Amino acid sequence: MTPAVSTVDEVRSAVAAARAAGKRVGLVPTMGALHAGHAELVRAAARAADYVVVSVFVNPTQFGPKEDFAKYPRTLDADRQLAADAGADLVFAPTPAEVYPDGFVTFVEVTQLDQVLCGPRRPGHFRGVATVVLKLFNMVQPDVAVFGAKDAQQSIIIRRMVRDLDVPVAVQVEPTIREADGLAMSSRNRYLSADERAVAPKIYEALRATQARAAGGEVDVSRLESSLHAALAAIPGARVDYANILDAENLTPVARLDRPALAAVAVFLGTTRLIDNVILG
Repeated sequence: MTPAVSTVDEVRSAVAAARAAGKRVGLVPTMGALHAGHAELVRAAARAADYVVVSVFVNPTQFGPKEDFAKYPRTLDADRQLAADAGADLVFAPTPAEVYPDGFVTFVEVTQLDQVLCGPRRPGHFRGVATVVLKLFNMVQPDVAVFGAKDAQQSIIIRRMVRDLDVPVAVQVEPTIREADGLAMSSRNRYLSADERAVAPKIYEALRATQARAAGGEVDVSRLESSLHAALAAIPGARVDYANILDAENLTPVARLDRPALAAVAVFLGTTRLIDNVILG
């Protein structure tokens, strides 16, 4: 099982020892409840660095008042074992008080990029994400940090934050890891009922169909969005939160597929909100 520490002093001491030995440091930020998708991120970090830290922190500032912070799964022992099996050297599992000490009032906002897709539907979410990720970068001081492409908007926001604030961290985004039937791996998949889980792969099927339409020559984004939304709405029990196609770099609207575009969706199955995306073009 991977060793675990819970304080900033401890993680900095461990990283300093790794650096003294000439090692390049990688970080995989997570909220725990690790699964095979996280394991792939750890393996990618191990390929990019010599010493890998996996942070496990259920970040309260990125949850809204009606979201699942209290019931979000906390499985630290299992997380440490998965991290060890995937090649991590250290698990950093701080407490909320360690991350947000008394009197904490400083937050990071990446404006504009947080005003589309999940941003308006989860007010404050990306402020919480950007703040905790910058704090983890400052705590661990990695050379490279690895994220998953499923959370595309998050990755775009973090890359912009790193660029705008001159943070000396290379941000590496790895492809979405999927179940055999195409469902994007997520810690929230465990909330799905058997019936919901049976239809959940249709989300990716709708995205793949949109890719196929684009590859077949359809360039009108409004038509692509309309067909994507209709396919998602046809999933039994589904409620479509959004189905949008935006510029893949800056998340601005596009009328035609004349550049790489992100087709991003959020769909409720029961009370569980699932997100997924593919690149068009």
